[in-house]
Amino acid sequence: MRPEIVEFGDMSFLDCVKDRSVLAISGFNMATTPEYLIKSLYEKYTSTGHPKSLFIETDALPASSGRALDAILKDAYENGNEDFIRGMLVPFMGFSPWLQRMTVENSFQVYGWPIGITAYWFREIASGRPGLLTKIGLGTYLDPDVDSGSLNEKADEAKECTISKFSISKESYLLYRSPKPEIAFVRTSFSDRYGNLTMDDEPIRGTVMAITQATKARPNPGVVIAQVKKYLGDMSVPPRNVEIPYPLVDFVVSSPEKYNWQASSFYYDPRASFKSNPWNSRELPVEGGERNVPQSQQVIARRVAMELISVINSKGPPILINLGVGIPSLISGIISSEELSRNIVSVVESGPWGGLALTGPDFGVSLGAFAVSTIPDMFSNYEGGIIDVASLGFLQVDRFGNVNPSYIPGKLTGPGGFPVIAEGTPRAYFAGSFTAGKTDISFDKDGIHIKKDGDLVKFVNDVYKIFFSGKEAVKYSKEIKFFTERCVFSLDSRGLVLTEIAKGVDIDKDILNKMEFKPVIASDLKETPAVVYEDGKMNLKYAIKK
Repeated sequence: MRPEIVEFGDMSFLDCVKDRSVLAISGFNMATTPEYLIKSLYEKYTSTGHPKSLFIETDALPASSGRALDAILKDAYENGNEDFIRGMLVPFMGFSPWLQRMTVENSFQVYGWPIGITAYWFREIASGRPGLLTKIGLGTYLDPDVDSGSLNEKADEAKECTISKFSISKESYLLYRSPKPEIAFVRTSFSDRYGNLTMDDEPIRGTVMAITQATKARPNPGVVIAQVKKYLGDMSVPPRNVEIPYPLVDFVVSSPEKYNWQASSFYYDPRASFKSNPWNSRELPVEGGERNVPQSQQVIARRVAMELISVINSKGPPILINLGVGIPSLISGIISSEELSRNIVSVVESGPWGGLALTGPDFGVSLGAFAVSTIPDMFSNYEGGIIDVASLGFLQVDRFGNVNPSYIPGKLTGPGGFPVIAEGTPRAYFAGSFTAGKTDISFDKDGIHIKKDGDLVKFVNDVYKIFFSGKEAVKYSKEIKFFTERCVFSLDSRGLVLTEIAKGVDIDKDILNKMEFKPVIASDLKETPAVVYEDGKMNLKYAIKK
């Protein structure tokens, strides 16, 4: 039976969403986010009082500030409609200020599994399995011996999402379980005359297929509702272009143009949907995302980019790297400007390979990518250690090398893809400022000049929540380094080792006195190459051994 094609303005398709339904929603910020479906469902609730007490599961975050999920949460908070949602399984909330606020204020249950875990979980449920069994999360806040994976008290009490620990052949594993989705909201680009769905204009493939299959899986097949930007009428599309075949879809809903943005800052750019030459990506200007990046962040990104050359020289080109949100995402632009795109292939957790990764709320979209994977397939590259390097941000690092990227009391953004990427990669290059808070730091060919330092210490005795376990990394002999604007640390069985400092740094005043613990100081302490503080190209391609 073909899916029902819903005319604009007809909301009867929402009748299948009942009180207490488990609703799966696709979305990586605004990419693949079915904003029209989310908005329409909330409007039905505000006009009728139903459906309410929904449990939402998502692969990443179907929102950006003031858009989609964030917009309805703002209205729910301000108008006392908090019974619309009873709980959420959401990996990231950094670009949804209202979700962050309601999580902190314990408005409803919130569970913070990583992106790769949720994406895999949908695929496992689609296969009829009870949940996801993996080593990811051992020794972190996801490990029941350490914490619960919950992000607030209501989640701790309700336990609708659980993580259990098992031993198989004397090896520890975690089993992630959550309610099976009963309804799915997904977004694609076009529907042909049969109801086959394509993603021609989407910047990512996301997890739409796995979410669809998880919803349709037995023993209780659910309802799949797809938002498209256009119904093609009598046209059909080539089989290889079909992302979701029509037998898996119940309703196809054409939405107004304004609800189909590729990214937070732009509606459509052909380069974001793989319709340009990827090897010309270095010529592509970055549109949207973060601008006016502080010099200290650029310095850190340049130093990490320099470190990648040593990986190329030891392994041989090309190397495969993942770039996280924040400072690491700046490395993509450096790779392009240094003409290293053939030697260093960057992948983003949302699925793109190569190209120029955008930053800020547009993170997840790459201009000029040469390939795009689904999110579950991309995370196989991380969890399986297929990538060579991951560069990720940090908020806190402790004496054991444990890392907290995003959680302090009263403020949290969720794990994102961090735990899976950091734990799976053979080399993790964490990148962040040495202190937090307002600073006055400048750089020139003579090195660093610290006039005013940040007031918040980031290298602490114990992190607030463990998202990356230093102990597990050392156990498996992984290469772990921490890059800041003034120094570099490595991690071994002794803990953090100070291996490099910038010219102009006083070790006692600028480093040791700004840490809660004393690191090991390397006997062959090096000085950061001055080129990272200068403007223009570093000519890194000439450092590659032939």
